[in-house]
Parts: sequence; C-alpha cells; structure tokens
Amino acid sequence: MNKFSKYFDHTCLKPYATREDMAKLCEEAKKYDFMMVAINSTQTKLCKELLKGTDIHVGAAISFPLGQTTIETKVFETKDAIANGADEIDYVINITELKEKNYDYIKEEMTQIVDVCKKHNVISKVIFENCYLTDEEKIKLCEIALEVKPDFIKTSTGFGTGGATVEDVKLMKSIVKDTVKVKAAGGIRDLDTCLKMIEAGAERIGTSSAIKITEAYNKIHNK
Repeated sequence: MNKFSKYFDHTCLKPYATREDMAKLCEEAKKYDFMMVAINSTQTKLCKELLKGTDIHVGAAISFPLGQTTIETKVFETKDAIANGADEIDYVINITELKEKNYDYIKEEMTQIVDVCKKHNVISKVIFENCYLTDEEKIKLCEIALEVKPDFIKTSTGFGTGGATVEDVKLMKSIVKDTVKVKAAGGIRDLDTCLKMIEAGAERIGTSSAIKITEAYNKIHNK
C-alpha cells in the first residue's frame, strides 16, 4: 500500500452518531482519501449513498461491540449490511465461547460469516478484543483464522478496557504471516503509535484520529 491515507478505516462508532455526523465522516473520508469509513451497521445505507461515485469502502461493524449474539444473528446482520451496501464487515467474536475453549463454535462462527463475505466479494475482518484474552487465546484465534482465512484479524473494538498494542500486532502477525492481514484498532491517536503498529505488521489502522495522524504524516513529508 503506497498511499499512507489508505491505511485508515476512518471511524465513527458512537451510539449517538447522527446523520450529520455520518455526512461529516464521509466528507472527511473523501477529502483525505481514506480506505474505509467504519460505522455501526444501521448507518450502512446512508454512508453508501454519501460515498457514491468514490472508491472509499463502507465498513459495517457486526455484533458490535460485545460479540454476544448467536451465530445466526451475526450472519443475518452480515447479510443485511451487505444488502445495504457494505463493502467490508468487521465482526466481534463470541468471547464467552472462546473462554469456554469451545473452539469448534468459534471456527463455525468465523466460517459462516467469512463464507457470506466471500460469496458477495466483501472483505471480512475478525475482531478479537485482545484486552480480554490471554496470549494462548490470541494464538488459538490466529490458528483458527489460518484455517478459515478471513481477510483480516483485528486487535480490538476500541470499546473494551484496552486497545491495540504493538506486542499484540507482532504476535498476531508472527502466526498468520502473509496468509491473513492484521488490522490494529483502539487507542491509536498519534502518528508515532500508528507507525509503530504498521512497522509491527498492521496493514490497516482503525481510528477516529485518522485526520490528525495523516496531517502529521503529510507535514513531515511536505505533502
């Protein structure tokens, strides 16, 4: 990815976001040429309309931010978001089932959602929410992802007790290598942190500070 701005999923996942907020988000995404707008799935149709005629993706968050819905519910929400124009899907895993070591459930959930995305040529991202997981659990999720092959695995929702860490990005990348990409999200608010995530192996950055980070980068590179 040559263009720095294309690392970013420009994010507005606030539960009280208005249509005006969505219009602002999409205008900013167009101005800075970000890769995607990351929004709650109810905003999908609106953002798709606002971004019509551009190459900027609409990314719907599924079972967000807790992941505590059934596979059937997540699959329905995924299909609904795609029907409304989603180009990318970021879904939260069922952390309870992971904690119970019900790995077959986690694999089935991932498989069903990724299959729907592949069928519709939509990018799939699996949100781990690493702040609640042990390294053993993170590794297990990476191993399942290697089997199922979503497009991305993602560190965090940004709504948990912690966000992305360089250590987690390195760990995830060390297991999936180039088979699955890594997205870092949560708490990335400045250029230095962002560059460290990219250096560690992140190929996409989810942040509500994308403008600030991009402007800092452009200032250094006189763009």
